[in-house]
Amino acid sequence: MSGFLGSTVGKKYLMGISGLVWAGFVLAHMAGNLLIFVSHDAYNSYGHALTSGKLIYIAEAVLLLALIVHVYTAVSLTISNRAAKEQKYAVAAKGAKRVSLASRTMAVQGSLILVFVIYHLITFKYGTHYETTVNGVVMRDLARLMEEVFQSTTYVVWYVVCLILLGFHLSHGVGSSFQSLGLMEGTYRGTWKKLSYAYAVIVALGFIAQPLYLFFFATN
Repeated sequence: MSGFLGSTVGKKYLMGISGLVWAGFVLAHMAGNLLIFVSHDAYNSYGHALTSGKLIYIAEAVLLLALIVHVYTAVSLTISNRAAKEQKYAVAAKGAKRVSLASRTMAVQGSLILVFVIYHLITFKYGTHYETTVNGVVMRDLARLMEEVFQSTTYVVWYVVCLILLGFHLSHGVGSSFQSLGLMEGTYRGTWKKLSYAYAVIVALGFIAQPLYLFFFATN
């Protein structure tokens, strides 16, 4: 088993599975964050429900493991692919063999997204701790923190740019994960690709809508 996981095919499987774990989390996180459009209390109650139980530690451990595996396999496969190339082509491939921009820049996208994730955690998970009371329960006022952070033009621009990069990363990455797991073979290949693109657009726009809404329409 360890021999398979250490092989190129095995690493692609691990990269695909770990990528899909994060893809599922990102979609759920985006959907939960949309509660900010409902009310501050709804958003804070959602955040409190997620962080007040012990399951959050299991979820964080799984996400951390998936991230480590994804980054490691991505770096390992990139090094292997470059080492396998005896020479670079002088003329870029065209037509069906042409590699997309999203595919060519996956390593750069992934590096910037990793920086974004770390900075995002520092800003929100470990940021200023405000408190509020919802239905008699004292909880962290994450909505206030979000509203405060997204009043910064610099942070909003940084956030939007990173989420556009995330969209590009997901548009190629989710499809590649399905392909690595053998789910993009046959007549449904085109359908899977379209679903990957649609997923990436929905996630990116869902996240981007939040800072823009708070920046332009927040009451504070």
